[in-house]
Parts: sequence; structure tokens; C-alpha cells
Amino acid sequence: MKDIMKIIAGQGLKGDFFIPGDKSISHRSVMFSALGDKPVRIKNFLNSQDCLSTVKCIQALGVKVDFINENEIVIYGKGIHGLTEPSDVLDAGNSGTTLRLMMGILAAQPFFSTFTGDQSLRKRPMRRVINPLSEMKAKLVSREDSKYLPLAIIPVDKLQAINYAMPMASAQVKSAILLAGMYAEGETIVTEPYTSRDHTERMFETFGVKLRKFGTSIGIKKVDKFVSPEEIVVPGDISSAAFWLVAASIIPNSKLIIRNIGINPTRTGILDVLKDMGANIEIVNEKWSGKEPVADFIVRSAELKGVTFGAEIMPRLIDEIPILTVAAMFAEGDTIISGAGELRVKETDRLAAIEAEFTKMGAKIQATDDGLIIHGKAALKEAECYSYHDHRIAMALAIAGMAAYGVTIQSPHCVDISYPNFYTVLNELKK
Repeated sequence: MKDIMKIIAGQGLKGDFFIPGDKSISHRSVMFSALGDKPVRIKNFLNSQDCLSTVKCIQALGVKVDFINENEIVIYGKGIHGLTEPSDVLDAGNSGTTLRLMMGILAAQPFFSTFTGDQSLRKRPMRRVINPLSEMKAKLVSREDSKYLPLAIIPVDKLQAINYAMPMASAQVKSAILLAGMYAEGETIVTEPYTSRDHTERMFETFGVKLRKFGTSIGIKKVDKFVSPEEIVVPGDISSAAFWLVAASIIPNSKLIIRNIGINPTRTGILDVLKDMGANIEIVNEKWSGKEPVADFIVRSAELKGVTFGAEIMPRLIDEIPILTVAAMFAEGDTIISGAGELRVKETDRLAAIEAEFTKMGAKIQATDDGLIIHGKAALKEAECYSYHDHRIAMALAIAGMAAYGVTIQSPHCVDISYPNFYTVLNELKK
């Protein structure tokens, strides 16, 4: 039976609701709690395929996990030297975050471990993490000259601190180096061309570790232990909220209230771009959830206009390019996006996927080497499109179809990777 879903056009979205927990913070909460000195209760945990890959990996490393309910778990930390050798290959599934951050942690462990992943993850480049970890004297071996999974991590006597200038801004690569750096002799310093999301740095602070920050550089010295908090409350994921921010902006007579969303400034590029486009977004009830700022959003429909943005903001909105493309399709004038070459090596080549699939709907989109040119207000039509098993492409197609004349999505259920009840919420907001 063909795996498809038909999305029909919607009018006047209305709703007041919460977003699932932040995927990036859910991953890190589990990993850091596993290395902590006492049990940690994690609330609003994102129970999605990606985050469950992290849970399964730390369980395989000897850490006990209790599920209180679907979105609340307790991690029984074993200390930063308490992990044990897994009896089988660790499977990161589709999750690049699980793989790359765990590579940093396991590079320093006194035991052998091996990683694999799903078909998509096995095609994603690993050398960008392997190279700096190898400079730290870690020993990692992978397929095709250190490019792809499967990957083996062989124990070494000790890691050495490095001063590493990253060729690109990447939170995953930065995090892997910092996590390895906490086991290394000396101070490890990571410098980015632009500051990427800083959830790892904030999580270090939550667990009592002081970092040295200067410019776009972060320094970490050898860590003796993590001092665990009793609980971590994960904010709502702004990357998930982004789909509804755009939907309410481009569908006339809409008003949505979205509660308890993380507004970490390294993640709010989506708000900056949408406001530049003329979106009507109000940010209210600002407060803190641990070290992370949160707020509610009120978004109403608005007339959008095309904008131009590039590399300097990309680390703050790289995951939102598919849904920003949808906003640009409904905006007056052209939108030009550059500096997004990283999208070529995500779950799929997202730039190619965006051009191919949204063109089927009548959009006027040209993919460049590192970005997109979108001509707004093209005559759209109903179409059948393919998700490429990429959760963000599937959700962006759904919003575009709802705002236009409908869409049929092939392989729609990949949304379970980050937003398992996405289609349920979509149908509720149309009522």
C-alpha cells in the first residue's frame, strides 16, 4: 500500500496550544544526565524517533532510564567515568545529533564502541567530527577514508586539548569537541566563524561546569564531575513552532497562540526573518526554564514581502529554511537565500528537494550552490510531492498545501522524527 497523505486547503487557523519539547535540548538533557552524579527528572522530553535514539544509546552504555509517562523520564546518572562498554553496535537511527555528540563523549572512554545509523545517516559526512577528535588523539575508524558510518571508536590512554578553528559554524561539531574536551589534558578551545546554537554550553552550566567564552570562541578544561539538577524542563521547540508561525502568517484570518517556546537567541533567526518579511508576531510572557529563555507567541496573518539573507544568520535558522521557503512563496517579490550549503548534507539534499518538490506545486524556485532564489506570488496548484523521508520537508509541504490548493505527500510519516503529532495538530487548527 502506498504511504501517502492528502492535505486539503485550510482557512482561518485558530488555536492556543503547546509545542513538543525542543529536540536539541532533549538530546542534551539525556546525555548530560547520564553523566551526572544523581538521578535527573526530564519534563516535556520530546518523545520522537531521534531523541529515543539517544535514550537507547545511553541505555546500551549501562545507564538506567525510567519512563514516567510519554514526555517525562528519569535518567539515573553514573558519573562522567561511569559508562560501560556496549555489548552490541550502537544505532543512532536518523539522528546526527545523537551520533556526533556521542562521538565526543565516547572518544575518551576506556572501551571499544561502534556506531551505525539508518540509510540516510550512513550517507552523511562524519569527517568534520573525526578530524578534530583525531587531532585530540582519539582513534576513530570509519568507512571510505573516515567519511561515513559504520564507525568504530577505539580506546586511547588519554585525549589532548586542542585549539580548533572550525571551517563552518556547526553546533554538532562544536559540541562533540567540547564534550571530548572535558576529558582532555589542558584547555580545549573551539572557534567558529559565526556563533551556532549554544544549548551545549548552557547545559554544561546547568551541570555546574564553567566555560570560558570570548568572541566566537569557547574554552573548556578537564572536568571532574557533573553536578546534576533535580529536574530539567525542556522548552517547546522553536523549529517546530516555525511551521505554525508561517502557516498563520500566510493563511488569511488566522490567529494562533503558541505557548512556552524556547527563545534562545542562537535559535531565533526565524523570528528575525519573518519580522523583516512583515509578519505579525507578538512575543509575550517571557521567562526562564533553567538556563534557557522561553516565551509565548501570538501570530496573526499578514502580507509578507521578499527578503535577502545569508551566511551571517544561517547558524540561527538553518533548520527553518524549508518552511521559510514556503513563506517566501506567498510573499510579494523575490527572496534570496545564500550561505546555506550545509543543507546539501542534511537528512537529504534539502536545497535540491525544495527546488524539485515545491516546483511541482507551481512555485518559482531556483536552487544555487549554497541557497535558493524564490519568486513570490507564483500561481500555485495542487500536486503530489515526495518528502524524501525528511521530516522538515514533509511538514513544509503540508503547510504549503494547506495555504494553497492542497497537496498529497508521499512518505509523510517521517515527521515522527521530530514532531509525532504534527498532522493531528494541523487538523485541529483548521477546525
